[in-house]
Amino acid sequence: MSYCDYINNNISELSDFLLNKEYHDNHYGYPIDDDDELFGRLLLEINQAGLSWTLMLRKQHSFREAYAGFSIEKVAAFDENDRERLMQDAGIVRNRLKINAAIVNAQKILELQKEYGSFKGWINANHPLTKPEWIKLFKKTFKFTGGEIVNEFLMSTGYLPGAHSPDCPIYQKIEQLAG
Repeated sequence: MSYCDYINNNISELSDFLLNKEYHDNHYGYPIDDDDELFGRLLLEINQAGLSWTLMLRKQHSFREAYAGFSIEKVAAFDENDRERLMQDAGIVRNRLKINAAIVNAQKILELQKEYGSFKGWINANHPLTKPEWIKLFKKTFKFTGGEIVNEFLMSTGYLPGAHSPDCPIYQKIEQLAG
């Protein structure tokens, strides 16, 4: 079932429907140019592993606050005190491996920015790859980036097809933007 079908047929709570509808219509599958926002999306995708995307949407503001507005530079400088602070923050997913991945991945992105000018520049330098090639590259480069995380991150940011069904009005909107 596509995300388009999911939102229109399977969400019973109005608040959850509105969160998912907003994300589906205005964010999912759209390119992201800002490196901090790309990092934020990767961080949310990593934290979603084993949980629901609706939970991530409910907690996205808490994640943004806990992780310094998704500032790559600030998160890369997080220390043990920050790790412990995050482990105590009920507004986010308190998983030590995921918290550590956010910090280590931010540090890695800083290295990529030096070499490629930006995180987006690194992604663009490797685009297009097949999904298996992307997964291999992300696993080699980042922490906690399994196949589903990489797939969703790249689909949600427009690098892999499949975010929207061809009959979805948002599909046409994104196609026109990419035009």
